[in-house]
Amino acid sequence: MKTFPDGVSAYDRTDTFSAGSIPDNLRRSHRTKAGTWAKIVILEGRLRYRILEPIIWEFELWPDRPGVVEPEVPHEVEAMGDVRFYVEFYR
Repeated sequence: MKTFPDGVSAYDRTDTFSAGSIPDNLRRSHRTKAGTWAKIVILEGRLRYRILEPIIWEFELWPDRPGVVEPEVPHEVEAMGDVRFYVEFYR
């Protein structure tokens, strides 16, 4: 999985989501803006993170394995049972 480039820093984050409160727009293809990276931080449980382009990659995320979202790359998430997570944004 990718890592953040040097020089980026956190500037915002979402609320904490559970399996029942994941917004629909995170469950289907979406992307960050140009220059915006994100980290999917799992507090409890597991989450499937799917990168949709240029090829499909699936990752299982858990508290010790966050997800890194590259700018403008289409992706989606799926709860794998009970989960609590948030998304932190970097630029």
